[in-house]
Amino acid sequence: MTTLFNPLLNGFHPDPSVVAVDGVYYLATSTFEYLPGIPIHRSTDFETWELIGHVATRPGQLAVEEVPTAGGAWAPTIRHHDGVFHLVITDAMGRGMLHFTATDAAGPWSDGDLILTADGSESINGIDPDVAWDAEGTAYITFSGLILSGGDIGKHLGIQQVEVDLERHVAREEPRSLWSGVGGQFPEAPHLYEVDGRWYLMIAEGGTERGHGISIARGDSPRGPFETAPQNPLVSARSTIRPIQNTGHGDLVIGPDGDWLCVLLGVRPRSMTRAFSALGRETFVTPVRWQEDGWPAIDPVLLNPRPGTHVEVDFGRDTALDGEWIGVRALPTAHADLTARPGWLTLRGDGSTLDDPRPVFVGRRQEHLTNATTVTLDASAGVGGLAVRYDERFHVEVEAGGGEVVGRAVVGGLVQEWRAPFGGGILDLHVDSRKPVATGGFPATSDVFHLAATIDGERHELGQVDGRFLSSETAESFTGRVIGVYAVTGEVAVQRWVSDGDDG
Repeated sequence: MTTLFNPLLNGFHPDPSVVAVDGVYYLATSTFEYLPGIPIHRSTDFETWELIGHVATRPGQLAVEEVPTAGGAWAPTIRHHDGVFHLVITDAMGRGMLHFTATDAAGPWSDGDLILTADGSESINGIDPDVAWDAEGTAYITFSGLILSGGDIGKHLGIQQVEVDLERHVAREEPRSLWSGVGGQFPEAPHLYEVDGRWYLMIAEGGTERGHGISIARGDSPRGPFETAPQNPLVSARSTIRPIQNTGHGDLVIGPDGDWLCVLLGVRPRSMTRAFSALGRETFVTPVRWQEDGWPAIDPVLLNPRPGTHVEVDFGRDTALDGEWIGVRALPTAHADLTARPGWLTLRGDGSTLDDPRPVFVGRRQEHLTNATTVTLDASAGVGGLAVRYDERFHVEVEAGGGEVVGRAVVGGLVQEWRAPFGGGILDLHVDSRKPVATGGFPATSDVFHLAATIDGERHELGQVDGRFLSSETAESFTGRVIGVYAVTGEVAVQRWVSDGDDG
């Protein structure tokens, strides 16, 4: 019997979509302003998942270089039809609504074609597209009608649909309004399924925060009309004490045991009132049961974390960076040089800092609520360090160079720093995310950052930062924590990366 781990994918992996092809499962998630974009994970048992590639691995596939924070790759849907993988997504505030194809989910994927309005003049204005085909092969794009450009930016038109010519990538009609839920805000994440001759329209509503949930309706045609399920919402953690909150934005699939499953997003908040989600939105899974009346029921999402992990990376000339490394609005290969100094990753600063939208930064997702990362860094020819980033307004770092080591917290424009002298050369930098200790009551935050440096064998504690300031609730972010190395000026070289994490 399949063991359902939760999280299914740890760390910043929101908006999951899944498809089964010949007994193999492929899972896609959102990446927003990070590249490479849209990771594809593969599994044969729904327990062990392998990152096999990304959809956006080349410049131009996503126009995230200039998108504002929170823009970029929003909410993919992955499907398989006539021997081809299809992925539709919105490059928000970038290219628009896109359709990618590949014969192998590991890639390479196509450059991405805009899905145009019926007159061919522009991209369809909406988010969270779904693609489905009826028995005659007619393709339908169903989407959330959030306007992202023009004079009506921010206006929401509910769940909409167009029949589309996927060869020409042009809608065959003007958008039609479909069923948009039971009154929750931001109806989004629509998915269409044909089950036993009926069409089911499943959506998220209530917003992607504490009010999030999943609702469903059904009809005799993918075009509707749709009848509302009597038990909506099918799943929601709002007003509960469940350790996984914000559950919603789901996709259905038949699992390895022949039972239906729902993959969906959620968060793992901590603190006295469980108010702060350090890792942002992660991917979870829960069983689905079909009832005698033909409606599905989705079980509450239960916490079942995997054991902790130890990640150790040594950099070599002949070993490329693995797929877990990501960059901000740039591919990691744009910054990371593995050839200039054998056994080291070299970064060259361009004067930008982590306050800038395009820093010289390469990192990996923080996957566990408790985490300790150490890097060995040579700052003799530049200034740079180790950081945890939510975005350009919320980050913490330990920075070396210019005669000192600096621990720094940047919180919405407020800056606090701790300094120690450093004569230059090689040192170890540490950023530890530790579980808070309750003193005279309940813990009042998600975790506590400990910023430190080891110089000549002696560890120097620089400062501590309340982890709530790097949570999705404080930063109001769609992403999550990314831990990485960066350069500000000159050359900074990193020899070794070690990260240990668990969810205790």
